[in-house]
Amino acid sequence: MSSKKWVLVFLATVFVLAALLAGLNAAVDPFGAFGDRLLSWFSYDETNNPRVAKLSYLEQHHDEYDSYILGCSSTSSFPVDAFNEAFDARFYNLIMYGADMRDCEKITRYLIEHYEVKNLILNVYLDNGLEYDEESDRLTKSLHYKEDPDTSALSFYTRYLFADPRYALAKLNALRTDTILPQTFDVFDERTGCYDKRVRDAEPIGSAERYLESYPVFADYPHQTLSLPYTEPCMQSVAAIRAMCEEAGVNLTVVAGPVYAAYLKNYQTEDIAAFYRSLAQVTPFWDFSSSSVSCEMRYFYDGTHFRNNVGEMMCARMTGRTDLWLPDDFGTYVTADTPEEYFTDVLSPAALSPDEISAQVPILMYHHLSEDVTNSEMVSPEQFEAQIRALSEAGYTGVSFDELQAYVLRGAPLPEKPVVITFDDGYESNYTLAYPILQKYGMKATIFAIGVSFGKDHYKDTDYAITPHFGAAEAAEMAASGLISIQSHTYDMHQWPPYESGSAVRENILPLPGESEEAYVQALTEDFTRSRALLEDAAGQPVDVLAYPAGQYSTLAQVTLQSLGVHVTLSTNPGVNTVVRGLPQTLYAMLRFGITEDVTPEALLDMIR
Repeated sequence: MSSKKWVLVFLATVFVLAALLAGLNAAVDPFGAFGDRLLSWFSYDETNNPRVAKLSYLEQHHDEYDSYILGCSSTSSFPVDAFNEAFDARFYNLIMYGADMRDCEKITRYLIEHYEVKNLILNVYLDNGLEYDEESDRLTKSLHYKEDPDTSALSFYTRYLFADPRYALAKLNALRTDTILPQTFDVFDERTGCYDKRVRDAEPIGSAERYLESYPVFADYPHQTLSLPYTEPCMQSVAAIRAMCEEAGVNLTVVAGPVYAAYLKNYQTEDIAAFYRSLAQVTPFWDFSSSSVSCEMRYFYDGTHFRNNVGEMMCARMTGRTDLWLPDDFGTYVTADTPEEYFTDVLSPAALSPDEISAQVPILMYHHLSEDVTNSEMVSPEQFEAQIRALSEAGYTGVSFDELQAYVLRGAPLPEKPVVITFDDGYESNYTLAYPILQKYGMKATIFAIGVSFGKDHYKDTDYAITPHFGAAEAAEMAASGLISIQSHTYDMHQWPPYESGSAVRENILPLPGESEEAYVQALTEDFTRSRALLEDAAGQPVDVLAYPAGQYSTLAQVTLQSLGVHVTLSTNPGVNTVVRGLPQTLYAMLRFGITEDVTPEALLDMIR
């Protein structure tokens, strides 16, 4: 082959390979730079670069929104749904990696010039003074060229067309392993723009010791020396954003999000005070940066990311809602006239005591009362009354799950020594034997009824006799007393294999072997919906609590039930529960002591102390 022909072949090969690379990147579009027209998987794209992918998403969906939330990654915990209701708006959360107020300024300009913008919520976090106009990675931290006047369309598209093909191949591989719940490669909810925290917000949270097992970083929080060299340019961008909003008639709300107290110590006090003092001179703002909330690790995922529940508390303070628990020192509206001492005094918040934010609540689990005790799930009426009498004489008060929810969500007080009494399955003896004893001592209890056995003495439509279960009339009578709540133990996810004819037996709420996630979620949704309809019709009470059959559950089950309005779930693991104000996760997979015939009244009291 002549040298000329060899050069032509080489150039042709390079051209073909370049065309193939560009075609792969344009079609798979792992950063969403080209609008992800083929796969439309923006949650993946936003994980790679939220700045670029969110703009591409909005170019196709901006008519669905009229308001925006903007800021660094902690901004994800500003709950879109809560702000939608409070502002009568349709918010999209434009959180980004890093804390770059210069990018916020550019994004604001594009939003106002191209979209309908009624409200803009701007989170000015402390780290916005730590970095500014930073673009260390042109693929993952850059803006879309439409938002950035310093970038040309040619430069932008060339960058993503000829990006490393491993990005595209990784996206194709992720398609094969994608699940209903978020994974590391799709951490965003593309509909809201927020991080998809369904998994993290389904985690059972309780005592500080238990929390440290999942979040060991808080055991010895790392210290580093940080400064705020970009306070002045940050404030210049905030001023520019305010001017743009005023000119366009956009309602601007500036917020300083909560910072974990140990993280604050990485900065000099005078630098922090100067940062917030400068912000107050530029614009009024809601300051949540340092309060008693900052002192409690369970309100944080890490030092700079607070929980979504805290974001909802912020929204409540800003909009005057009174239906959520809020510490008195949480949230101050700061203006240019705020006294000078505020900016130093606020940096030394006082922590709330454990008694102010949490309560210890034991839960007892019973099943069937019988004079003839033959197994560990039975307790005689005499022993049951002795146990209830001991609780009463020791000063314990039976409380409902409604009362626990009121404590956690609204801060309503609990009695000094609360106890929750529960029964699983819905046996007739709960009505004939337990209910009169509970009435005698004024003790509240919750019964978790199996829907398919409700009012039955035979297993489903078979000839197999079972221990009788109470039905609608008994449920209505007990519920009307104000002492008894009837809640769900599933409709038919607590099956007894010997009495089932098929091979696929649901002994608990876990998926069947080989069952797809989609099929499982549909089955669980249909089961609980049926259970709730049956029990609410019978007892006339809302059904929003579920005891897991055999105590077994999965994250997918918990997330699915939450989406269906289940606010409390119970396991069968023993222990005393720590319920925390402001954290509904402390009501998930709650611990219960299984009570048997051989648990003496004295042993019971020792157990729950």
